[in-house]
Amino acid sequence: MKKRGFTLIELMIVVSIIGVLSAIVVPKLMQRTQEAKVTAAMMQIKNFKTALEMFYLDNGFYPSTEQGLQALVKKPTTGREPKHYRTGGYIEKIPRDPWGNPYIYRCPGEHGAYDIISYGADGEPGGEGADKDITSW
Repeated sequence: MKKRGFTLIELMIVVSIIGVLSAIVVPKLMQRTQEAKVTAAMMQIKNFKTALEMFYLDNGFYPSTEQGLQALVKKPTTGREPKHYRTGGYIEKIPRDPWGNPYIYRCPGEHGAYDIISYGADGEPGGEGADKDITSW
């Protein structure tokens, strides 16, 4: 009885098909990953804005730039002290942006009472695509 196996040509065709499919699918998946990170940054900024508004309603002012977003987690001990700080804070912790960089907080802001910024994938101001800044305004 004769043993039947795959020829080199058949294996080359299969590897070529897998290569073509990978070239089409992988970039689309990578694009989705970046889109998900941008969406996550936008949601985190929205959560900061909600917490900042609650802080403002309780205390009549926003945390200063020096106090930063950390003032939403723990009562500030420097600068203007909030008189009616909520027990347990306003959010549990200040996460880094989806690219592992800290969020930038400025109060007063250039675009409103405060500015919150993620510099995107490159961690630098400006940029396009995945490197574009995500802001609170």
